[in-house]
Amino acid sequence: MAGGIGSRFWPLSKKEMPKQFLDILGIGETLIQQTFRRLALICPKENIFIATNNEYVNLCKEQINQISEDNILCEPVMRNTAPCIAYASFKIHSINSEAKMIVAPSDHLITNDAEYVRIVNEIFDILPKEEIIVTLGIQPSRPDIGYGYIQYEDTNSVDSNLNIKKVRTFTEKPNRDLALQFLDSGDFLWNAGIFLFTSKVIIDSYRKDLRDIYDIFKSGEGIYGTSNEKDFISRKFASCKNISIDYGILEKSDIVYVYPSIFGWSDLGTWGSIDTHLPKDDENNTVRGGDIQLYNSKDNIVILDSGKECIINGLTGYIVVESDNSLLICNKADEQEIKKFTSGLKSNK
Repeated sequence: MAGGIGSRFWPLSKKEMPKQFLDILGIGETLIQQTFRRLALICPKENIFIATNNEYVNLCKEQINQISEDNILCEPVMRNTAPCIAYASFKIHSINSEAKMIVAPSDHLITNDAEYVRIVNEIFDILPKEEIIVTLGIQPSRPDIGYGYIQYEDTNSVDSNLNIKKVRTFTEKPNRDLALQFLDSGDFLWNAGIFLFTSKVIIDSYRKDLRDIYDIFKSGEGIYGTSNEKDFISRKFASCKNISIDYGILEKSDIVYVYPSIFGWSDLGTWGSIDTHLPKDDENNTVRGGDIQLYNSKDNIVILDSGKECIINGLTGYIVVESDNSLLICNKADEQEIKKFTSGLKSNK
């Protein structure tokens, strides 16, 4: 999935160049390139599909030149994850009705590829035997209010040899007090937004729980993979409701399981989440780009375009990011509000 605009990473991530197409960690590889390389360890490259907005097709082709244009699924409008995953599932099912699928966001960080691949392959081995949906859950390390949480049942389910748990509840972005309770309870995981299922099971789940979206893409049978597919999607996609797969299917279904995982995951959803992956100075400041001098300042994130000069004195706990003549100065405690702030900026323009 590569259709988001990454507004919480403004001004580095903007609509014309969202964060999945950026080398946000400065390692010589963009986030979508990392994701593609990782998935290519699991399945042939020709079996990888990218679902993205029409505006980003050329960026996908430039950054992932190993992929066929036929494998880039173009969304004419943004409608959240449920329509996006439905489109991909119906198309893949038309190619192989026995397909096993993994849905992966293109803008997440994973540092332990080997463990990720091991877990995915373990789950793939049992999917043909069980009618289940599996989500990867991450062991929480802090009471983060920016993540969704999954509560699971204690006993192992489905396959006694695998550490797969039946999901009890989903909670989206709790307040800090509730997040602390989740952490203390020991039976909650972060929702990584990575899902595994067979194409048959997920299509049947749409039929049961999101019938209107199911009907839209069901009507395209016989069209997927033909010269009429793009026209069909351009006419039908906008009529899908704007809803996530979490709300539309996972929270309603009784066949959802979670695999507790540790593979160095971060959704890189905020400046604070990226801060943990960048080097710091003696005063816990993250500094990158430009000629930056800090005095009497600590616990800041300062990122500038190269060639810019900056002096900061007496600042604590702030995000200062400049890119392409746009400037953000925001208290770290308010980083969840950046998306709202940028909406105001667009309105003013």
